[in-house]
Amino acid sequence: MANRLVPAALIALLVILHGQLWFGRGSVPNVSKLSVQLDTQKQHNIQATLANERLAAEISDLREGLEMVEEKARSELGMVKANEIYVQIAR
Repeated sequence: MANRLVPAALIALLVILHGQLWFGRGSVPNVSKLSVQLDTQKQHNIQATLANERLAAEISDLREGLEMVEEKARSELGMVKANEIYVQIAR
């Protein structure tokens, strides 16, 4: 009886560990899914970082002078100075 108890316990332990590998919290499919989510989040972070850098550069330009304000008003709002004719060329 004791001769069969040790192999049975080892087989049961192996089955439990194998089940954890495929169905547990740190299972192979779960790790694969989290890896894909991590890659997606890294891409979103890169895009957000680029947008933040672009906005920071624009803010510093706006703080430094009125040239940027005038350029924004002209390009986005179509504003013109007094006695000036605005001509827009479509490309």
